[in-house]
Amino acid sequence: MSVVAGADVGGTKTIAAVAEGDRELVRVSGPGAAVRPDRAMSSATTLARVVRSALNQIGRLRVDALVVGAAGVGRDPERRALRDALRVEDLADRLHVTTDVEIALEAAFPASPGVVLLVGTGSVAVARLPDGRILRQGGYGWQMGDDGSGYALGRTALVQVGHAQDGRGPATALLATLCTAIRSDGFQDLVRWAANAEPAEVASLAGPVLTAAEGGDSVATRVVDQAATELSAHVAALATQFSMEATVPTALGGGLLGHPTYRRAVQEALGRIPGVQIIPEPIDPVLGALEMARRLLDAPRS
Repeated sequence: MSVVAGADVGGTKTIAAVAEGDRELVRVSGPGAAVRPDRAMSSATTLARVVRSALNQIGRLRVDALVVGAAGVGRDPERRALRDALRVEDLADRLHVTTDVEIALEAAFPASPGVVLLVGTGSVAVARLPDGRILRQGGYGWQMGDDGSGYALGRTALVQVGHAQDGRGPATALLATLCTAIRSDGFQDLVRWAANAEPAEVASLAGPVLTAAEGGDSVATRVVDQAATELSAHVAALATQFSMEATVPTALGGGLLGHPTYRRAVQEALGRIPGVQIIPEPIDPVLGALEMARRLLDAPRS
């Protein structure tokens, strides 16, 4: 029986699974490997390490087919670069590289219309319309978009701490919360840390921000509610493309929406959009990648 693998590659975490037929054999996770321009080789190296970790557990070196859904490959140059780099790694007889959004759509709505909202280090919303067209909102990276993402939560919290320090905003527990998270001694250490932090490091502050909101800090609560509203705006824009009579099934995925506080805030914001019907089960994009890998075995070789 054929053995296939699927991988979901994000900015913070990479998850890979191996299946034989319809039975998943093993699943492992590792560091994020989202593709940035001209850095596909680095992403491929990290991804290959995670996939090999899974293969080692079942005593295999390669699989018959591998589908990779990665953040950062929405443009053809990055997609081709990652595919070429992975071919050198020689992980599979057949390889397909696509976006993390496509494998999420496959997992949530294999052949039916709906909206997928993914929120992790970055964010994006994608719709498959009743006529089969695919539309998206957001997902333009930390400099141009990623509204409501882990990065957005972290950066906005840092800004609010700065405003509080200058007396331009209310006092907030976020300073102590963020300093604890990065193991710093105070505001000046936080400034130095932020000046050199990578997007994934800023996104790692989302958890502490949500903790502060749970503790009742008004500034943290406002940051969370505003981020949830921004995410709902993506879905609202896509929902207008469905017929007025239709409900709009909406599935939620991504590591950050696994946090109960944020998931609840986002669901409340989405609940204010007419016609949106939230799918209660979280998306498992890896299952979409595995299903696409099974189909890849039957597809003509390109």
